[in-house]
Amino acid sequence: MLWPLTTQRTAAGALAIGGVELAALAREYGTPLYIYDEATLRDRCRRYRAAFAAAYPATTVVYAAKAYLSPALLAVLRDEDLWLDVVSGGELALALRYGFPAARITFHGNNKSPDELRLAVTHDIGRIVVDNLLELERLGALGAALGRRVPILLRLNPGVEAHTHEYRQTGVIDSKFGLPTLDDQAERAVAQALATPTLDLRGYHAHVGSQIFELAPYRETIAALYRFAAQMRDRYGFVPTELSPGGGLAIPYTEAEEAEEAALDDLARTIADAVRQETAAHALPAPHLTVEPGRSIVGPAGVALYTVGAVKDIPGVRRYVSVDGGMADNIRPALYGAAYTAALVNRDARGEPLARVTIAGKYCESGDVLIRDIALPPLAPGDLLAVPAAGAYCLAMASNYNLALRPAVVFVRGGHARLTRRRETLDDLLCTEVMEGIED
Repeated sequence: MLWPLTTQRTAAGALAIGGVELAALAREYGTPLYIYDEATLRDRCRRYRAAFAAAYPATTVVYAAKAYLSPALLAVLRDEDLWLDVVSGGELALALRYGFPAARITFHGNNKSPDELRLAVTHDIGRIVVDNLLELERLGALGAALGRRVPILLRLNPGVEAHTHEYRQTGVIDSKFGLPTLDDQAERAVAQALATPTLDLRGYHAHVGSQIFELAPYRETIAALYRFAAQMRDRYGFVPTELSPGGGLAIPYTEAEEAEEAALDDLARTIADAVRQETAAHALPAPHLTVEPGRSIVGPAGVALYTVGAVKDIPGVRRYVSVDGGMADNIRPALYGAAYTAALVNRDARGEPLARVTIAGKYCESGDVLIRDIALPPLAPGDLLAVPAAGAYCLAMASNYNLALRPAVVFVRGGHARLTRRRETLDDLLCTEVMEGIED
């Protein structure tokens, strides 16, 4: 699914989502603007829960907050009975402040600080996914100091290579994430956790990458987790009650990728079948399963809206169409060559001649290009362009490069728009600057 479920053209040819015309949103809130379709968000949550309820009922769906997090989204996740996976003290604090149940939060990260761990343990969050031996030591001491027994999973690095961009591979041997099973580090972590009275080891976790179109890496990951689990049972008598193969399911960003998208039902069946097969093969009891989708829930629900500015022709080379956003609100194309598509918003251009153009951002970098070589109808300053599949990792990685003001966000539903984040102002940017000692 490339566009949100409620996307349509009005009788006049204007693009609308959630029953709201995007041109009207641009007039009211300005651009760049990020628009989330609440119907799509809720549909993706429900489809995940339904798919795993059918394939493996003992499954918890945990939303990966790093894809995008806001109070408005938290309310949807809470309503839809999902758990939340955070990777920083900031994400954890936001979730706690806006009433997300602490017992439904898991905490990831390869270098959690003592303060972050204290925040998690103090609030009795559901699980801490331990990445290294230092973290085990800190958690053991915290549990003793605070009178808690801390529920944990160990994140393993199983050496599984997912076929995705190298920056999105997290389960290969050469990775900063997880306890390697290549040597004795993961085994030492098991022994240390079992020997620490304030730690409650529940099981194992692995995550091998994101934007994964194939299902084979999930089977390989589960097989690797079970091989390790069987060894630890035989050596230490520990039997895991929980298991997680992570998340990372891909979404399409262009029309060409739509045919490659794996169905959620297929993902659920693949993971469930692999767990059952490995459980039987290693004579281990069936675990409670957790899966951690992020992009595949929030990505298809979001659309970025831009206004066209300068158009520049380089004879025999390229036509650049510049918009009022770019790498400050969506660094993915510059960071790892992510591909997107776009549509003209303010009129239905069917029947108009198409021309190949490059959509450029406004920031002071040659690499600030959102879309290379896309066929679009004639564009003029003031036209509006919508970029689908922008719900994940755009706003989460947005910056103030060139002192850009990060964009506003609206949620749309049933013909109504709700501002969920106002556009930043210059005062917002300057409020952290310390002016003492600077002469006029």
